[in-house]
Amino acid sequence: VQLVESGGGWVQTGGSLRLSCATSGLTFFDDYTIGWFRQAPGKEREGVSCINLSERSTFYADSVKSRFTISSDNAAKTVYLQMISLKPEDTGVYYCAADLRYRDDTNWNNINDYHYWGQGTQVTVSS
Repeated sequence: VQLVESGGGWVQTGGSLRLSCATSGLTFFDDYTIGWFRQAPGKEREGVSCINLSERSTFYADSVKSRFTISSDNAAKTVYLQMISLKPEDTGVYYCAADLRYRDDTNWNNINDYHYWGQGTQVTVSS
């Protein structure tokens, strides 16, 4: 199994980026849940968003609601994170992760539950 993030970079406050999580080796892709997490320097990794691929239900951290949108192209086995109105506090390494268990709003950001992880992509938002 491989998850490969891309699309990170440097933007100014208010800018936009679109992250991609390309997957391979996930048998029955639609059965998985894909989460996006981020880790800022000196801080713990935190959940950003999640999508249950079977029905495309989505969840977001309060800090990114209305600014970030998670979506998927199940045929391409790729999940996206569209980020707009970026703020300096969005800076960090963004990781995607996959798990077979269905997620809801009580557990979608339980980091330890996710089995497969990508290597991360750096997002830097300057003020």
